[in-house]
Amino acid sequence: MALKTFNIYCDESCHLENDHKRYMLLGSISSAYNQVKRHTERINNLKRKHHYFGEIKWSNVSNSQLQFYKELVDYFFDTDLRFRAVVIDKSKVNNEDFQQDFDTFYYKMYYYLLNHNKNSQYAYNVYLDIKDDLSAIKVQKLKKILNTKFGVFRNIQNIRSHESILLQLTDFIMGALSYNLNDENQKVIAKRQLIERIKNHAQQNLKCSSDYNSSKLNLFFIELQ
Repeated sequence: MALKTFNIYCDESCHLENDHKRYMLLGSISSAYNQVKRHTERINNLKRKHHYFGEIKWSNVSNSQLQFYKELVDYFFDTDLRFRAVVIDKSKVNNEDFQQDFDTFYYKMYYYLLNHNKNSQYAYNVYLDIKDDLSAIKVQKLKKILNTKFGVFRNIQNIRSHESILLQLTDFIMGALSYNLNDENQKVIAKRQLIERIKNHAQQNLKCSSDYNSSKLNLFFIELQ
């Protein structure tokens, strides 16, 4: 019998060491493999309904597209899709004590993101958004790190955001969480309303860790030593 398989779509926000943003986020959306096509079709139908033709991403949120993004938030919470993010206060990162560079620290955080509640009876495909020329190297490192500890990650590869609507959805939700944490002057009314909608659906504080077993929207604020 074939293993039940999940696709995990990963993105990152404010992940550069010196970008003047306090909080770094690594996030992912997971979907049962056999549901990916269904989710893609339904979100595309939602786009057509609202005459939305661009990529779904937090930076594209505007007042004119607010209703589309509200319904997108509702869709996420009405389905079996799951979101998880690891949140790091970069002001507390102390690489010298651990004799590591920021790049090594970055991979450790990805490990924390992806190894949470993995089931050895399942298989996982991991897709990362291509950010730069180093993306291929990142994938190779992650493969080595993850499958040294687990044998469940069948495929880890880079894709471009336009190739996956679920990767775009990851960007959108993580962008909302990052904006909520990093931007004190939240001037865009539409973005404030969407954050409130996410908060109301999730019924949790978006500025601290979720309960460990929270599966729909799980936030893990790492306490660095």
